Amino acid sequence: MTQDIRAEDAEQYESRTDIAVFEDQGYQKRLGNRQVQMIAIGGAIGSGLFLGAGKRLYEAGPSLMIIYAVAGAFAFLVVRAMGEMVMHRPTSGSFVSYSREFIGEKAAYFAGWMYFLNWACSGMGDVTAAAVYTRFFYPDVPQWIPALIALSIVLAVNLVSVKYFGELEFWFALIKVIALVGFMVFAIWTLIARTELTPGLSTGPQMIFDHGGFFPNGAWPALLILQGVVFAYAGVEMVGVAAGETDNPRKIIPKAVNSVGWRIAIFYVGSVLLLTMLLPFSSYSEAGSPFVTVLSKLHVPAAAGIMNIVLITAALSSVNSGLYTTGRVLRSLAFNGSAPGFLSQMSRHGVPYAGVLLTALIYLFGVFLNLVLPKEAFEITTEFAAVGIVGMWSMIMIAHYAMWRAAQRGFIERPRFRLPGAPYTNFLTLVFLLAVLGLTWFNGSTGRIVIAGIPPIVVLLVIGWMFARKEVARIRREGFGHHDTRHSPVGAE
Repeated sequence: MTQDIRAEDAEQYESRTDIAVFEDQGYQKRLGNRQVQMIAIGGAIGSGLFLGAGKRLYEAGPSLMIIYAVAGAFAFLVVRAMGEMVMHRPTSGSFVSYSREFIGEKAAYFAGWMYFLNWACSGMGDVTAAAVYTRFFYPDVPQWIPALIALSIVLAVNLVSVKYFGELEFWFALIKVIALVGFMVFAIWTLIARTELTPGLSTGPQMIFDHGGFFPNGAWPALLILQGVVFAYAGVEMVGVAAGETDNPRKIIPKAVNSVGWRIAIFYVGSVLLLTMLLPFSSYSEAGSPFVTVLSKLHVPAAAGIMNIVLITAALSSVNSGLYTTGRVLRSLAFNGSAPGFLSQMSRHGVPYAGVLLTALIYLFGVFLNLVLPKEAFEITTEFAAVGIVGMWSMIMIAHYAMWRAAQRGFIERPRFRLPGAPYTNFLTLVFLLAVLGLTWFNGSTGRIVIAGIPPIVVLLVIGWMFARKEVARIRREGFGHHDTRHSPVGAE
């Protein structure tokens, strides 16, 4: 270390590193290369594209592809920052652990609980999405019933072992990729054949320019959908959580991280471009998936049914990811006193089951929303999820900036796999995320509800920290190595 580093700073940093070593005890390295690659894909392709794109196309027109590209660029910066921290030290605590190491326990507390808010709300939205898609096959079944069934199946898999989670996520992601690639090939062939999906309207680029261009409703509606687009990218950071249970993460993670950029370009920007060249933007709506809309126009009911199965898979994939990641993050919080001690409990198969069950309990509230507000459930939950995403992504960039500063001061050596343009890209991403949050106010009644909900969230976080800080101090004082982190709560003697 350089001589200008104060001794007390070095001692504090080493203490945080010791915490990180102990909190990863009990996890099993059961995720292989193919599973991690598909986890990265699955995190980048969710129900935000499959279900939310229809409404956003109707509101913003072809400008949606531009918004996807801009937000996707910042999402890539976030996951690249996460990738650099993973290369520094792979851990299932992910950015919570990195926030603790480079900033302190308060930062870890905020990052972890904002992440929980993100996935709690996202999961409720995805449970809703699975129910919506199921009604294609069973329109008379109440929406809450398939939501409950979907949650039960995915929860059972997550409670067995990380190996089964990884295998399930592999096949979920594979189905999504095959479906999207198949749809894009089908769409390109339709464009080449000049097949008219609407009588009198030829498919092709003119479909965009003959109906108002890229901004048919102006630039303002395009800006207002930014929050929903950010929600669509929720999960790209999940590859960082998976690193702690990955065999040879320093070889696998960089490949998975770098692939996020081109996957966003192809699957989001490319699919929206094709959708806007096949039908006028006004043909899409929030009533269903835009992909199903196109297939229905071609009078291929079997294809629409297959696509709905894929959409159910996408929703289940997101629920699966939410249960997995929050269980690990909650355990990291509990291990250090920032969450109730029982959340640190782990099964003999390396599953932090207490955190998984708590998240599932929150998802049950999503089932209840489907019972009382079947039409509004998806929008309400995704709006609140976006707040959690903004907070969590912000903490990733702040933690990475703190890591950059630690490297500048001589605490650590930065890995060769780095966030391009740091620290300027950190600041630029933070400005973007604040802008997204600010625009939420103008996003109708649900947007104002979300903004009004931020002060209560802050109050709850402050109250929670007031209770947690004593336990945090006690654990720091007593040390970490004597805890049985596999089967007993943090702090149990």
